[in-house]
Amino acid sequence: MLNATATATSIKVTQVNGGASGNSPKALAPVDLNWEPPACWYEPVATPQQLKTGVDRLKKGGDLVRVTPSLSWGEDLMVSHYEKGEAQPGGEKGYEDYNVGQNGMFWRGVINKSRENDPESYDCERNLFWQNANTLPDDEHAPTPDVLAAYAYDQIKVPETEVELKPEGKSTVNLPTWAWLDKGSFQEVKVRAELPNTGVWAETTAKPVALHLEPGTEDAETYPASGDCEISKDGSIGTPYAKGSSGKAPLCGITYLRASSGAPYQLKASITWEISWEGSGGAQGDLPNGTFETTQDMNVQEIQSINR
Repeated sequence: MLNATATATSIKVTQVNGGASGNSPKALAPVDLNWEPPACWYEPVATPQQLKTGVDRLKKGGDLVRVTPSLSWGEDLMVSHYEKGEAQPGGEKGYEDYNVGQNGMFWRGVINKSRENDPESYDCERNLFWQNANTLPDDEHAPTPDVLAAYAYDQIKVPETEVELKPEGKSTVNLPTWAWLDKGSFQEVKVRAELPNTGVWAETTAKPVALHLEPGTEDAETYPASGDCEISKDGSIGTPYAKGSSGKAPLCGITYLRASSGAPYQLKASITWEISWEGSGGAQGDLPNGTFETTQDMNVQEIQSINR
């Protein structure tokens, strides 16, 4: 990790549950447009012996050692500060023989890849520094559980299943189109993020709570009128169409009032996911709800009649 890129994190991310349902190609979009995951944080990157070995390679013509996300040092600075214990300008004390024999690791800033062009991503510019084992830096950019929870938010992949429709893909003007999702289509998705050599972890859970329908035209009515179809206790949304129900209003659905005239309407179905987390040390909290949107073609035809 000593010569890794500024965005090379050691955080391990695994999907705890949600199974193969979490297969979308893109992440959730936060409902709160002002919310962002952390831009940077500090991580352990080298033991004393690893740092010593890295500098020994440097003495033999190896690559410079990265000491901050944006700065690398050559042999003179690395030896004077980390081997000989000389202080750096600004008063930062040096280290004797890379702290070999002491219990802990050297830490360095890491930039969140999703925000690497953000000016805030360079707030973690402390030079490579020592941290005793089983402790976190006294720094606002320490990798606390809430930081890992927010990082995991960006890694959540939720189901991309299309809404079931009746009639399927082809509606008739002034007749309801039923929409539903089977209870087996959606379940909670939980992602775990843990940072090795720190004991810090967080599990972020996305729970589906509502489906919102946008017909793709103003010439339509939704059921309910808000277009928000709630998820039942059993995990289903709406009610599947049953034979003989064509004249009834669905719990979740749309009535188109005008034909699509060639180009189909673009029906947008977005699921709202409620986000919560828990982590090491009993920490827990909530994060902004997220949404995931899919689009389906809707061809709408006029009622055909025959005059005799």
